[in-house]
Amino acid sequence: SGERGSQEERNKRQERAERILDAAAELIQRWGYNKTTIDDIAKQAGVAKGTIYLHWKTREDLFYALLIREDLKLAEDIRQRMANDPEGATLHGMLKHATLATMKNPLWKALLLRDTNMLGELARKEYGTPLAEERTAAFVGVLQFMREQGLIRTDQSVKEQMHLFSAISMGFLLVEPFLPEELRLSDEEAVEVMADSLKRSFEPRTPATSSEAELENATQVVNRYMEQTLNTLKEQEQKEIQS
Repeated sequence: SGERGSQEERNKRQERAERILDAAAELIQRWGYNKTTIDDIAKQAGVAKGTIYLHWKTREDLFYALLIREDLKLAEDIRQRMANDPEGATLHGMLKHATLATMKNPLWKALLLRDTNMLGELARKEYGTPLAEERTAAFVGVLQFMREQGLIRTDQSVKEQMHLFSAISMGFLLVEPFLPEELRLSDEEAVEVMADSLKRSFEPRTPATSSEAELENATQVVNRYMEQTLNTLKEQEQKEIQS
């Protein structure tokens, strides 16, 4: 029964941490990081201020835990969208679903676009971290595999392709405020245009005649990349909440 008690205690702690993070997410979107205090979050979550410090030593630690949680939610959403699309594991399919999921996640979109109004100095946090570097390296691995399989062109370097891939995806996230209302596309329309641009930019000069087995292999590589991303984030999230 002692074990059950400690499990219940852990569940209660996890539930409380989630409630605090929900409150932080709501307030940061309403007021921005710089104006959101621990007092505000405690009030919104219905807990004592001291309770928050049982979970996180500093306000910054709490917000970092929130970004990890949002990142995990985003990765789960992307994986789900990819799984429901026969072209989900192609490079253009992957980017299409990643961009659409990001458009629907205000915090992660703000982080990607380094929106300092919402995120203050947190906006500069993600890019130099070991976690971000690990994910970039894993994605470069996917890119190299697709090149070897003849699924994408090889007359550009990996560095050039990473630049192109990032520019296309970031461009679609950034462009909306620069367009008049009548020229704006819905998120769904925009990602279709983006996927088409990416497909045209990356397809080999002579299209690959890949066998079913090779395409299956490519799908497995992409799915492994997604699994790896999710597992790393889950481990990180547990650390942030249990610390």
